[in-house]
Amino acid sequence: MLYLHCTKKITLTLLITVGLLNCAFAQFSQSQLEINLSDHDSKPYYFGITIAGNSTRFQTSLHPRFLQNDSVLVAEPTNTGGASLGLSGTLRLSNRFQVRFNPQLFFADRSIRYKLSYPDPSSFNETEVIKKVESITMSFPVHIKFQSDRIGNFRVYTLAGIKGDIDMASNARAKRAEELIKIEKNDWGPEFGIGFNFYFPTFIFSPEIKISNGSRNIHARDENLRFSSVIDRIQSRMIVFAIHLEG
Repeated sequence: MLYLHCTKKITLTLLITVGLLNCAFAQFSQSQLEINLSDHDSKPYYFGITIAGNSTRFQTSLHPRFLQNDSVLVAEPTNTGGASLGLSGTLRLSNRFQVRFNPQLFFADRSIRYKLSYPDPSSFNETEVIKKVESITMSFPVHIKFQSDRIGNFRVYTLAGIKGDIDMASNARAKRAEELIKIEKNDWGPEFGIGFNFYFPTFIFSPEIKISNGSRNIHARDENLRFSSVIDRIQSRMIVFAIHLEG
């Protein structure tokens, strides 16, 4: 069900993006003869800002103890949204390839839903409990961009790279009993995406969609906490829709 829900959200995002791109491309086709920022492709480097929204979730693996547990029946992650702001610096390698450094500050709350055999006194005696993990993450991705030929004021590019994350809201060292899901501070993983450049007279408008996955097990498991002990591994999963404004 989670996979289907995520797929629906991705499909809806793609449909909206395609619709916006069609509208923008229609406007560009009317002014096809006027080439904006014609000298931009000869720049050795350039900078920009990034505004983004994301759909994020945990990828969990259950611990063998889960099968022996009679109090927790279900432990599954949920999809949540977030936002980010960042800067970008791009270095031109050739007509086809560029290197981009795109540090961003992400704000997101990721959740795990638990279904219990008995009501939980700390959650108003509910048998279904959602544990949220607040994240304020500094991400440092480095991408290789492969771009198409420029068609008037339009261009397509793909990207692949690696990121390093620092969770400034990490609670891995927390000692309070209410900190039931503890997350490590550092993570890293691959990123893949596709984007579009629209050249305006004074700036480049670049919508982009990318998949950003964490490779490290960020779960600081605590054997003494029932919500933590039933989970073995936690990895981060994120789909990012970003707008880059570059010049």
